[in-house]
Order: sequence, then C-alpha cells, then structure tokens
Amino acid sequence: MKELSTETLDFIQAHRNDDVRALALQFQKYPFIDIPEAVVQIAGWQVAEKKIPSWAQCEGIRYPFHLSMEQCSSEITARYKASLVEGETFADLTGGLGVDCSFIAQRFRNADYIERQEALCELAVHNFALLGLTQIRVHCTDGVEYLRRMAPVDCLFLDPARRDSHGGKTVDIADCEPDISKLESLLVAKGKRVMVKLSPMLDIAQAFRALKYISQIHIVAVNNECKELIILLENPLLYTESIEKEVSISCEQIVDNLLTTPFVFTLSEERNAVCEYATQVGTYLYEPGAALLKGGAYRLLASRYGVKKLHPNSHLYTSDERVGFPGRCFRVEAVSGFGKKELKTCLQGIGKANLTVRNFPASVAELRRKLKLKEGGDTYFFATTLKDGEKALIRCVKISSRPAPPLHEDTFVGR
Repeated sequence: MKELSTETLDFIQAHRNDDVRALALQFQKYPFIDIPEAVVQIAGWQVAEKKIPSWAQCEGIRYPFHLSMEQCSSEITARYKASLVEGETFADLTGGLGVDCSFIAQRFRNADYIERQEALCELAVHNFALLGLTQIRVHCTDGVEYLRRMAPVDCLFLDPARRDSHGGKTVDIADCEPDISKLESLLVAKGKRVMVKLSPMLDIAQAFRALKYISQIHIVAVNNECKELIILLENPLLYTESIEKEVSISCEQIVDNLLTTPFVFTLSEERNAVCEYATQVGTYLYEPGAALLKGGAYRLLASRYGVKKLHPNSHLYTSDERVGFPGRCFRVEAVSGFGKKELKTCLQGIGKANLTVRNFPASVAELRRKLKLKEGGDTYFFATTLKDGEKALIRCVKISSRPAPPLHEDTFVGR
C-alpha cells in the first residue's frame, strides 16, 4: 500500500467534499501532493459516507479504486448478513474490500479474510486494525485453494465475482467466479453454515436447480430496490433434526434505514395458499415491496393479509378496509377502462402523474405518450388487468407507510 505524505493526507482531509473531477485537473497547482492517490481517497470517502458510514467516520481508513467501492456491500446489508450467523470461527473466501467481513467477523472469536489481490489485502490489514478487528487474519491467496486445505469452520462466506472477462455483469451461478455449484459439496464439508451472496437478478428457481444444500434464502431490498440475494447452505447430515425441514424464504425490506417486519414463507405455503380474486377494485390498492415481488409469495400475500388479488398475474391487491400491507399503499380515487370517454373523465385536470404497469400490454413510456402524461406529481396511475381480463387504469393517491422499528445492530441479533 502506497505511503502518503503528511501534506497529501492533509490535502485529502481538507478537500474531501470537493468535486474529484475538478481536483484531478488541478494537479499542476499542487506539486507536492500526490493528486492521483488523493483523488482516489476522496472519491472513496464520498462513497463510504453514504454506503459505509461507520468506515467514513473512522479517520485513516484507506479506499481502493472506484470498481471495488461500487461492488462492495453497503453497511446496512452487511449488518443484516452478520445477524444471520455467529460462532467461534469464520472465513471469508472472497474478501474484496472487506466490508462484509468486517461486520460478520464481529460475531465470531476468530476470522480469516482471504483475497488474491495483494493491494486489497494490504488495505484490509490497514483498515481492520483501525476498526479494532484484531481477530481477523488476512491471507493473500486464492479462495478456492484456501478452501481445499483449510480446517472446518463454523461459517464460510462467499461473494462470487459477477463480471465476465470483458467487465460485463453476469447473473447465473455458473457464470460467476468461483462457480458455487461446483464447490457446493466441499463448501458444506468445510463450513457448518455457508453464506453465499448472489446477484439480486438471479431467478430463485435457478438457485434451487443449481444447489442441493439450501436451507434458507434471504432477499434484501433497500428503499424498494432489491440489493442482495443471500443463500444459506447447510449439510443436513450435521443437523439431523432439520433433514425434513423445508427451505424458508425471507423477504426483508429496509426503507430509510428502518427495517420492516420480514415476510417469511416456504414454497409449499405459497402453493397451498387460498387466494381470493377481487370482482372490483376496493377502496385501497396495495403494491408489494420489491423483495416480496422477487420472492414470489403472490397467493400467500392475499391469504395472510386478508386482501384480494386483482388477477393471477397482476400482483396488485385491494381491500375496502386498510391493512398493514408490506409495500406501498394507495387510496383509490377512480377506476377506468380504456374507452375514450372513460379515460377523459379519469384523466381530467391531471397533466402529470406517476405511472406503473402491471400485467399490461404496453410499456410505461408507450402508455405515457398515449395518455399525454408528464412524469411526477402526487397522482398515481396503475395500468393493469383485472380478474375478468379487462384492462383498467386505476387512479390513486399514496398513503404514508405505517411506522417501522428503528434499524439498529441489536435489531438483527438472534433472528
């Protein structure tokens, strides 16, 4: 790791809120400052301030080039992963910047960080020391090679690289590095519990096809955007009481740093759920949060919350009495078909609105052009299909979500 002069460190501190692109062009004004490295550190701190705030508050933390900052977990999702495991020994086989390792390791007495890039290992040694994580040992080696020769541990963690040789993003398990499906038997032999972070775009059904030892699936959405798909693997021979236990799927939604109540279900619960379909749109309309849409508990949502689904494929719900639904809630103002007169009445006085399509044969852009609606405002329109196959435009106003408990580290413990 490059040593920085006192002048450069002072410069970074003084300019860490400045525009890094402008600073990069001013290198001639600062002949005694390592401007290229200063720009990397300032840019890294600016990302960390929002993404990893506890790191940003720790003076002296060093940051890598932008790609590693882009790929690393946020603090809020790292804390969530840490809440899922605990024990004596832990190993992170794909260390990277070390954000996940730094939080998960706090739940273990001894931890090992493994990373094949020497520059990242040097940063990890420096940063872990500043963070007081003396229980973490850093190993600069290939994670798969380390896995083959390591002693068994209580927990293994992997975040496979999801970029191809051209830098493009990949989704499929087989296209990631390393390929977890090929290592699965060895992983569950070396870790009592194995946590794998996969692409949030991965189809859960594909995960079930590719992996044999799944015990839990966690889908984490932050501000209604799916950020992480976390798979827990366990060898059932080590847990005889859970051999017949079905895989649980937990949909977690974090909104403005608040953790809502998780929606946990199994695939058999979803298959067996009794789902009522609405004959008409009621007083309230509900749109499930991103984690629930990813999880696919569409029938079970209706059953658990006492709401009715608009159509088997629409994934919108309605009720006449408001319920604490896990997603966005709207009060319905009008429901229209797509006849010219109906639309004119429904759209009267509205020049701009928020538009969503669900199970509808047109894109948002196409429909916005047809309806001559600008984006924005306080009105929400949902274009969808009702139970009888009729296309409908539902006009609503959004209702504030009900309060959720504060998101603290202790919130996760023991879940």
